[in-house]
Amino acid sequence: MPTHQTIPPVAPNIPITDTGLLPPLSLYIHIPWCIKKCPYCDFNSHEVKSDTPESAYIDVLLRDLQIDLQRFQINRPLQSIFIGGGTPSLFSPESFERLLRGIRQQIPLAEQIEITLEANPGTFESHKFAEFRALGINRLSIGIQSFNDALLKRLGRVHSATEAIKAAEIAHQAGFDNFNLDLMFGLPDATDQSSQHDIATAMRLNPTHISLYQLTLEPNTFFYKFPPLLPSDDDVFITQQACQTLLAEQGFKQYEISAYSKTGRQCQHNINYWQFGDYLGIGAGAHGKISMALPAHILRSSKPKQPEQYLRDFATKSVLTPIIPTELPLEFLMNHLRLKQGFSVALFHARTGLGLQHLEPALSACIQQQLMEQSGSQYRCSEQGWNFLDSILEKFIPA
Repeated sequence: MPTHQTIPPVAPNIPITDTGLLPPLSLYIHIPWCIKKCPYCDFNSHEVKSDTPESAYIDVLLRDLQIDLQRFQINRPLQSIFIGGGTPSLFSPESFERLLRGIRQQIPLAEQIEITLEANPGTFESHKFAEFRALGINRLSIGIQSFNDALLKRLGRVHSATEAIKAAEIAHQAGFDNFNLDLMFGLPDATDQSSQHDIATAMRLNPTHISLYQLTLEPNTFFYKFPPLLPSDDDVFITQQACQTLLAEQGFKQYEISAYSKTGRQCQHNINYWQFGDYLGIGAGAHGKISMALPAHILRSSKPKQPEQYLRDFATKSVLTPIIPTELPLEFLMNHLRLKQGFSVALFHARTGLGLQHLEPALSACIQQQLMEQSGSQYRCSEQGWNFLDSILEKFIPA
């Protein structure tokens, strides 16, 4: 619906969110350009051109934020900022200085705010990343995927294993003591040994966080249209278990389906997302989720995907959609059950305004089938349920 359309009130007979307990607030910033579109990537990314409007894009990002802050009547500080893409590290330190300065002028930042920048090997320059760190960017997420040159070529990546290692070294030299490495398993021509080699190589680079993803063939990608030969499901499962064992031996604790970290180094931005917190989304194709106090309801926002359209008329083409109250339980669980710790009854009420009865009878069925476990007022997936999360969520789809 258009941004100016009145949002319908919450349906009667369903409790509303306590307006004094609005969730923490984060900011996601999407920069859609990258050097090359990877064949497996379904993100909103576009190959960079010589005339990429970097300065104009920063201008529009700040206007986008200003409009969202006014539209949603935001008066909470930002707890985290995540700059994703694309390859945001293609932009200059000067652009990020202007962006972060403009953000600080519009909204308070928490004292210990986490500011993450996604970066790909091949865009790393020592002086550039030292400048990023000096601006207050205090966390990097580096898209490695593999340290095997043959596998990187199969994935269509533009960097080499040597460049991947160098990127982590530059991150340390630039003063980043908190960074994530993205790795993938289940790749074409990959073996259990090659994936374990990736983990071992990553450990020597001393990251604080590892994201370990299974390659999936997403619609609207080259790999979906022309699927490569992938390892069998049994081989993928064996590889996953072996990699998880190596990570655990090195002190990396799994706290989410694909996320492993050293103690105290979980990605705070993503935790807020998975705990059904609030986040503003600015940039081409960015999404947001905001809890409104008066009248109490939860809204999703989305911005135009094409960079040209976003730059031209983001304000009139942005879309707001209320989350229907009957869909709130599923929306909440789709995020929270990704976390090893699960959720508490109190947090379910605080984030949705609903009582535990709105999860029944599906919740009891999951416990009876040993897909979920209960400990006091805390609910989480069992080890068996962890491997069948989609089957659990299907039980909570509104009739």
